[in-house]
Amino acid sequence: MPIILGPNRYGKAETRLVRVTRDGATHHLKDLNVSTSLSGAMEPVHLTGDNSAVLPTDTQKNTVYAFARKHGVDQIEDFALLLARHFVGSQPTIHHARVEIEEYAWNRLPVTRHSFVRDAGEVRTCVVHHDRDGRTTVVSGLTDLVVLNTTGSEFHGFVVDEYTTLAPATDRVLATAVTARWRHTGETPSHASSYARVRQSLLEAFAGTYSLSLQQTLYAMGERALQTCEEICEVRLTLPNRHHFLVDLTPFGLDNDGEVYHAADRPYGLIEGAVLRQDAPDAAFAWE
Repeated sequence: MPIILGPNRYGKAETRLVRVTRDGATHHLKDLNVSTSLSGAMEPVHLTGDNSAVLPTDTQKNTVYAFARKHGVDQIEDFALLLARHFVGSQPTIHHARVEIEEYAWNRLPVTRHSFVRDAGEVRTCVVHHDRDGRTTVVSGLTDLVVLNTTGSEFHGFVVDEYTTLAPATDRVLATAVTARWRHTGETPSHASSYARVRQSLLEAFAGTYSLSLQQTLYAMGERALQTCEEICEVRLTLPNRHHFLVDLTPFGLDNDGEVYHAADRPYGLIEGAVLRQDAPDAAFAWE
């Protein structure tokens, strides 16, 4: 039976980049984690160890730093596109580039121009694909957007078998740490504006949906984002259910009418799904 080389790629993972823009006495900060992956005519390096087609991963790292100096860093999607197009356009053996960026937020301290505090909350993300045939996809997103409703959520009517111990709930705490990714249909005039509107849509749908299941909430969040933002065609959501259980206080002679909870970190329910426009163009590789 013949053996052949399958899909492959290589690159430099997690290049940490901090870019300070000095606008006089006022400084601006960008804190990124950049990962690059390249693929193309790589059969010789895998089969015989011939490195003549390989752009070293160290070079990819250096390109990230050089481009940050030459071009600056504004929106992470634009910086990722710049890098991906450079790698494919400058090297004949590179046919496809994937650039993934995480952005960590810093907030300027009051009454200062150069002092910052790290935002310990959500992380902004993007993944860009670009290939020699001119196909380009941009997937924006966020992780660790922690949200909670203290009421307005139920869960009942589920399958019951011999292993079921969960009691039906008609009023429960619903909490999750949202990971969301959304695919753009083409060029987006302002990634900053698009990101803000998608994020706000997700929050509004979470807060405004009377939830009979976390799956229902997931769909409502994706639907709201698509209705609000015409520039995106698909939203993928990962919603871990951060369970909150009422503590039994009867041994202490106390009642507990929805006031004292134990926040369990594991095991947890994990709800995942995609919401997309019916006519959304297929781009399965965009999510890889």
